[in-house]
Amino acid sequence: MTPGLFSLIFLLALLSGTLLHLWLQQRQIRHVAACRSSVPVDFADSIPLESHQRSADYTVVKSRFKQIETLIEGATLLAFTLGGGIDWLNDVCRTLFTSPLTAGVALLASFTLLSSLINLPGSIYATFRIEARFGFNNMTPRLFFIDLAKSTFISALIGLPLITLILWLMNKMGTHWWLWVWIVWVAFSLFMMLAYPTFIAPLFNKFEPLADEALKQRIEALLLRCGFKSSGVFVMDGSKRSSHGNAYFTGLGQSKRIVFFDTLLKQLDPQETEAVLAHELGHFKCRHVLKRLAWMFSLALGLLWLLGQIMQQDWFYQGLGVSISGEAVALLLFFLVLPVFTFIFAPVTSWLSRRQEFEADAYAAQHASPSDLIQALVKLYRDNASTLTPDPLFSMFYYSHPPAAIRIATLRALG
Repeated sequence: MTPGLFSLIFLLALLSGTLLHLWLQQRQIRHVAACRSSVPVDFADSIPLESHQRSADYTVVKSRFKQIETLIEGATLLAFTLGGGIDWLNDVCRTLFTSPLTAGVALLASFTLLSSLINLPGSIYATFRIEARFGFNNMTPRLFFIDLAKSTFISALIGLPLITLILWLMNKMGTHWWLWVWIVWVAFSLFMMLAYPTFIAPLFNKFEPLADEALKQRIEALLLRCGFKSSGVFVMDGSKRSSHGNAYFTGLGQSKRIVFFDTLLKQLDPQETEAVLAHELGHFKCRHVLKRLAWMFSLALGLLWLLGQIMQQDWFYQGLGVSISGEAVALLLFFLVLPVFTFIFAPVTSWLSRRQEFEADAYAAQHASPSDLIQALVKLYRDNASTLTPDPLFSMFYYSHPPAAIRIATLRALG
């Protein structure tokens, strides 16, 4: 393949992908707006028209903003690749640092920093304009920038040694470097799953043991029925940043813990909270976590092998606007342009995710009340302003969870 041909393929893929993103977002806007005037029949008794219209307006505003972000992302990618941005940044790093390893780490770190700065205005606007407009934002500017400083520091503390090791392995381990890097990546991912609940998450939020004794007893009985052991049930102060509610379990082995947002406990009755937790436990009991890990690690192995083949080709660098090859440049270019060529497969991954959600719902229906889970979901749809009427094609690409109407109908059939 010649550099010119690969440049053309990249441009066509980027253009078609950007247009597809914009078209899907526009379909979502039109569909949600067209259904704004009336609540779907299945929800007419439980969700007021005012709440439905608020959800529609929230979805439309977010979709329009996402269209702008899509254009910015496409332009930024072009500027960094064919526009010469990465080539310039690589030249600067090679000039400042004589060691190829240090220059490579500096390239990846500086690119990450620049990308974060480019995305910062959009994050600020989404938080303090869109989320605030619809009553979801509880974040103060001070807390926003404290979070930003903490996440930047932690990313540097963890990421810089990891990147240094990966680039060293790429340089020293010959043609099979990708296998060594994969082993390091698997070990790091497992370590982070163990460390995140105990050491990292508490840096951003307070986690307190569940104080409601009646709810605690109900949950402990559910855990006993399901054969689930955890390091505890905790309440997280999610309300200090957002009024959105959620629940999850995190960690591996003895570090597994169940976490409820304080906003969720305010939204739901005890039996509804139990049903939501039963759904989350369904993911664990159906081995979804292990399946996702297996898929993620297998995909990483395949991608690293592919990078090992491509990084030996001059057309890969020159076709993306880079004149000097190297481990850091190859790593950066590969994972920067990968989404351009893989977005078309989004419906497959979304379908797999939605199938697991159905399985978790079925498990919850066996160990809790399906009607309680339905009531909980309806409240969450209402209070989180989740649209009840997504465009079918849009949801096929983007929705990791089943659309509301389909999910509720399936749960009713289980009841």
